[in-house]
Amino acid sequence: MTIRNIDEQLKARLRVQAATHGRSMEDEARDILRAALSTAPERGQSLIEAIRSRISPLGGVDLALAPREPIRNPPGFDT
Repeated sequence: MTIRNIDEQLKARLRVQAATHGRSMEDEARDILRAALSTAPERGQSLIEAIRSRISPLGGVDLALAPREPIRNPPGFDT
């Protein structure tokens, strides 16, 4: 894996941190990635839960359902 266009200041910080830990920059980068990705990402609310949490305090609304009609026959293509 090659990472291009790394900011020089970031690269310098990685170099210093790697030297502090007595490793190469590559080993230090591996360790940073391993630590960052070892925990499962925090799961947020689902979309329905997020919507419900915003709407629920406003109260509910009873909507009247339109009466159902029987299915109509499809139009014919006969001439």
